Amino acid sequence: MLKKLQTLLFEEKDNAPLVLFRMIFGFLIMAEAWGAIATGWVHRAFIEPQHTFPFMAFSWLEPLPGNGMYYYYGLMGLAGIFVMLGLFYRSSMGLYAIMWAGVYFMQKTSYNNHYYLLMLLNFMMVIVPANRYYSMDARRNPEIKSLTCPRWCLLIFAVQITIVYIYASVAKMYPDWIEAKPVHIWFEAKKHYFLVGPLLTKEWFQHLIAWGGIAFDLLIAPALIWKRTRKYAFFISIFFHLFNSAVFQVGIFPYLGIAFGIFFFPPDQIRRLFFRKKPVPELHTSPVVRPAGKLLMAVFLVYFLIQLYLPLRHWLYPGNVNWTEEGHRLSWHMMLRVKSGYAGIHVTDPETGETFKVKLSDYLTAKQQRSIATRPDMMYQFIQILKSDLANKGIKNPRIHVNSLVSLNGRNGQPLYDPLVDFSQVEWKPFRHSDWLVPLREDTESTGRSPTIPSRN
Repeated sequence: MLKKLQTLLFEEKDNAPLVLFRMIFGFLIMAEAWGAIATGWVHRAFIEPQHTFPFMAFSWLEPLPGNGMYYYYGLMGLAGIFVMLGLFYRSSMGLYAIMWAGVYFMQKTSYNNHYYLLMLLNFMMVIVPANRYYSMDARRNPEIKSLTCPRWCLLIFAVQITIVYIYASVAKMYPDWIEAKPVHIWFEAKKHYFLVGPLLTKEWFQHLIAWGGIAFDLLIAPALIWKRTRKYAFFISIFFHLFNSAVFQVGIFPYLGIAFGIFFFPPDQIRRLFFRKKPVPELHTSPVVRPAGKLLMAVFLVYFLIQLYLPLRHWLYPGNVNWTEEGHRLSWHMMLRVKSGYAGIHVTDPETGETFKVKLSDYLTAKQQRSIATRPDMMYQFIQILKSDLANKGIKNPRIHVNSLVSLNGRNGQPLYDPLVDFSQVEWKPFRHSDWLVPLREDTESTGRSPTIPSRN
């Protein structure tokens, strides 16, 4: 059995899909980096805020001072071009992978599952030999030129995106999504769109999108695998992702989603379509698997087991994951809910007995204020920032209470944080439920409309 698996994974295949994906991927990561500068995202995420909210284990990560993050993203874009051209490929792809991981772990205000996926793909691309053909490296050093690659170089991308799609489908199988409540709120906000605006407001269309999202994510990978449906599934994938790009403006992910289809087609078909001058390779079906290859198999086995576990871990916590956020990240819970609200923070000086309300705009951008209101880990991090600032102002051992009102998928607002808890005494326990969260009252009326919770400091 193990020998058959080794043969399957290390059998030589035409490397045309990998080479084509490298070119597309390089262009897209360049567009992601330089687009972040051009659209002002770098300024909003790293330069404008006084404070950033890194992942807990990466609290030491901070943005570069001044205009440093512009140069940071500029360098990433240049690395993307080098990847596209296959020039100094390993170094360029490795540089982009490390730098992207840095900005991913550096801030959570603009957390996006697509950013997480891109981080995974970056490191996968570092490992695969995507520069062995049609690249500047192969032209500079003909000794590395090759027409083939081991099958695992193609399979890992197909397996990764299959995991993403299927877990995204399962995550949508909850009552609010089935009733199209999040879709209704999103589309009501987009009814002014040219041409498609009136269609977006139709109830039947909103339910079609909700159920279609479940069906697409669940079935697209199997349909691409099966030869009889592959071509039709690919065209459906193109339509689906272009619709998402036009309506939701979700960056490069729709185009990555389309590009993933490359790995489900026979490699020789990709060669005939895109590399007509590429010679037909001689394929050896009985590969010799070296010890390094066996180690690689073990590494990928552990990696994909982790990928299968992470989206399930929220079941270890009580409550609705869309409400508590516990186990929400790294789980392919993509565009599942509409959550908004505000939080008022009150501080009592134990020496004077004076109580005052914190003016959040003195510390946070408007987006960060919305984030701490709905994301418990970010609220905890802000409390630590606040405690440090209060200590510098001479207020020792303050009592801090949070009054919140949060709406999930159009429900009437309700507290997310326990107003009786002194948050100055709260400790963060990453693998345990936070008992200072108020459970979601599922029986609360949902209007199906965009929540109208006022913004407050």
